[in-house]
Amino acid sequence: MDPALYRPAAGTIPTDPGVYRFLDERDQVIYVGKAKNLRARLASYFGAPGTLHPRTRRMVFAASRVEWTVVQNELESLQLEYTWIKQYDPRFNIRYRDDKSYPWLAVTWSDEFPRVFVGRGAKRTGWRYFGPFGQAWAIRDTLDLLLQVFPMRSCSSGVFRRAKAAGRPCLLAHIGKCSAPCSGAIGADDHRAIAADLMGFLAGRSGALEAKLTAQMTQAAAEEDFERAARLRDSLAALRQASERNAIVLPDGANADVIALSEDPLEVAFQIFQVRDGRVAGERGWVADRTDDQDQAGLVEAFLLQFYGVEDAAAVPPEVLVSALPAAAPALTEWLTDRRGAKVSLRVPRRGDKRILLDTVARNAAQTLAQHKARRSTDLTARNEALAELQEALGLDDAPLRIECYDISHTQGTNVVGSMVVFEDGLPRKSEYRRFIIAGFEGSNDEAAMDEVLTRRFRRLLDDVAEMRENGMAKRFAYRPSLVVVDGGLPQVNAARAVFERLGVHDVALAGLAKRLEEVWLPGEDYPVILPRTSEGLFLLQRVRDEAHRFAIAFHRERRGKAMVESVLDGVPGLGDVRRATIRGAYSSVKKLREATVDELAVLPGIGPQTAEAIVATLARDAPPAALNSATGEIVG
Repeated sequence: MDPALYRPAAGTIPTDPGVYRFLDERDQVIYVGKAKNLRARLASYFGAPGTLHPRTRRMVFAASRVEWTVVQNELESLQLEYTWIKQYDPRFNIRYRDDKSYPWLAVTWSDEFPRVFVGRGAKRTGWRYFGPFGQAWAIRDTLDLLLQVFPMRSCSSGVFRRAKAAGRPCLLAHIGKCSAPCSGAIGADDHRAIAADLMGFLAGRSGALEAKLTAQMTQAAAEEDFERAARLRDSLAALRQASERNAIVLPDGANADVIALSEDPLEVAFQIFQVRDGRVAGERGWVADRTDDQDQAGLVEAFLLQFYGVEDAAAVPPEVLVSALPAAAPALTEWLTDRRGAKVSLRVPRRGDKRILLDTVARNAAQTLAQHKARRSTDLTARNEALAELQEALGLDDAPLRIECYDISHTQGTNVVGSMVVFEDGLPRKSEYRRFIIAGFEGSNDEAAMDEVLTRRFRRLLDDVAEMRENGMAKRFAYRPSLVVVDGGLPQVNAARAVFERLGVHDVALAGLAKRLEEVWLPGEDYPVILPRTSEGLFLLQRVRDEAHRFAIAFHRERRGKAMVESVLDGVPGLGDVRRATIRGAYSSVKKLREATVDELAVLPGIGPQTAEAIVATLARDAPPAALNSATGEIVG
């Protein structure tokens, strides 16, 4: 539904803090959010659609109404938002998903004879878990070493029952990696004490265990029990080797979760290092599709709410280190403290070992995102499946090996630009991207702007093809696309079809991807094609469309910045077109130009000290007045 049809009157929306819900025509909640000022926040959803993030735009078009609930403070809004997200599971809220299944080490503490093993999947009540760990083989190797020091049961229930019935232990007992409780060689209490020592080591208390083993070894040597002293010596060496694999990263022995993210316009990846007693006890990564254009602080807030909302309260550490501090940090801190039952510190480390570790986590997050995108986009099977799905769904004779997508970007009809992106064999071909300046065009008529962009592109195609036939010279624009995708629904598709008919282009397929419900519209059809949400074909279309939007937005911002630079230079005397162009090329925004010094401007070609001083003086004279921040007393602006 068009957001203008259900937009609440501005005066009816309170300015209090609260939580809001967007609902679709079937009364299903599709998005939940919170705000310090409900009126200001909701107004941002009902501006010009072209200024919204692609997924935010799809959300507001998929909705049919918006509701809100006023609360007393930010903590209440945080708690209500968390409750509603769990209750309604809105499809437009970010859902972080593991980029892989992470192993953990478990001790079946509730059993009479606890077992230790490496596993994955759901957790059980009464068991103790450590991790998750990055590599299953690494923790298995460590466990193999630890069993030499803590010879506890590691066999399955079936193997344990059979050995108990036979009264004969397995091979692990003979090689010193099990104390053989199955044969009665050790009692339940003594075996549980061994398991407790193992868990103590995994929890980071290795120093006490080393001291204990050293004392026992010394005593055995003093009693001339050299065989036992040798076993303890070997156990101590194995313990130290296992400790070295889990190196100390925080010398102060801190317990903390260190969280960082990496993002691009389409997806965001989070990485967490769980540090216990100064050592990295586990690490984990998530990747999610972006649902809006919120900044890093907003993404961190959403992640913390989801992650600690589903984790056990005991998993909340006393310190949470993040790469960006959320605006609701005080409320989040209070919520985490309530979850843990003890004080929790939420902050951004600025220096020292914790800052170094945060930078390491950030690098891992960037690698997680890069690996995820590489797996999805370069998977030959997935690409072939996507192209085959599009061929069948759109009724094409062949798979669309070259796809071109077009988008229009502007700010309330000003600085109108267009973009063209190209995907070949399901992969972006960035050398083929094109940008269009739509000069002399004002207004919010996206169909007319699309008409001009497509006319220019396909007229050039026809001219290049004719020239190539005449002299045999290959032209880059002579490559004919198999499929043209426009960002929009049936009106945009009809506008594109009119261009094709006017130019006589009859051998290029055409489709539009609507933002409302991700419907695929074909020319001349009364109803859209609905691809499954899990379809590789739909993922490819979304990726192509979002890339065209990103490319158009980037160009529009660049043009808008240069236009603003041009306007502030109007008051500088004696500044001609050539020198204006030089300044625009060096400074893409007014902010950057205002920060430039006389010396920096003077070294630009053709500027010189006198003109540089005139520019700085003009910018200082026309600068907006500084404002006083009433909360901090600082001068801003």
